[in-house]
Amino acid sequence: MDGDAGTRSGRRGWGGRVTDAEQAVDPRLDPELIEQGDTRNVVDRYRFWSVEAIRADLDESRSALHIAIENLDHDLNIGSIVRTGNAFNVGGVHIVGRRRWNRRGAMVTDRYLDIIHQPEPADLAGWAQANGYAIIGIDNVPGCTDLEASPLPERSILVFGQESNGISPELLAECTEVRQIPMYGSTRSMNVAAAAAIAIHSWSVTHQYRG
Repeated sequence: MDGDAGTRSGRRGWGGRVTDAEQAVDPRLDPELIEQGDTRNVVDRYRFWSVEAIRADLDESRSALHIAIENLDHDLNIGSIVRTGNAFNVGGVHIVGRRRWNRRGAMVTDRYLDIIHQPEPADLAGWAQANGYAIIGIDNVPGCTDLEASPLPERSILVFGQESNGISPELLAECTEVRQIPMYGSTRSMNVAAAAAIAIHSWSVTHQYRG
C-alpha cells in the first residue's frame, strides 16, 4: 500500500499532512485549508486550524495586558504593533481615534485578537476605569520615568502614539503615568513599533514569563 494512503493532499505549509482520521475526529481543523494547504504565519500547533478554533484556544491563555494605539494619521506602525500584541497574546488592542487603521504590518494577526475602537481618549479612560486598568503611556516626555523604574502593573494598558508626534496631549492627559525607554546613543527617539515591542516584553517578563 502506498505510504501516503489515507492522507489529504493539503500541505502543512512547512511540511506534514493531515490524515482522514485526524480530520474526522478534530473539529478544529478547517477542511478548506487541508485541501488547499495552509501557508499562514501561525505556529505549527495551529496548522490547519480554523480562525475560530485558534481564537478560542488563545482565549484560554490571554494575558491581562491591553495595548492602545493612537490612530490619527493611519500610521504604518500600527499593524506592526498589533502583530507584536498577538505574539504576546494580549487581552485586547484599543485603536484610539479613527476606526479604520493601516493593517498591512499586522499580517492578518488581528483576526486572532479583540480589537476595540475608542473614538476619543476619554473613551479609553472610561473603559480603563470600568475595568480596573492603569493607563501607562510609553513616550519620552517631560516628567516621565524609566520603563524599568518599577514593575508595570499587571492590569496595564500600554499606550503608544504616532511615529511623528508621539502621544497626543489629549491622550497623555488620560494616562496614569508615562514611562520612557532609556537610550544610550545619539538619537532622541526610536521607532514606535520597536518601542512597543520593548515595552510589551518588559511587562511580559514580570507577569507572563514562566521560565
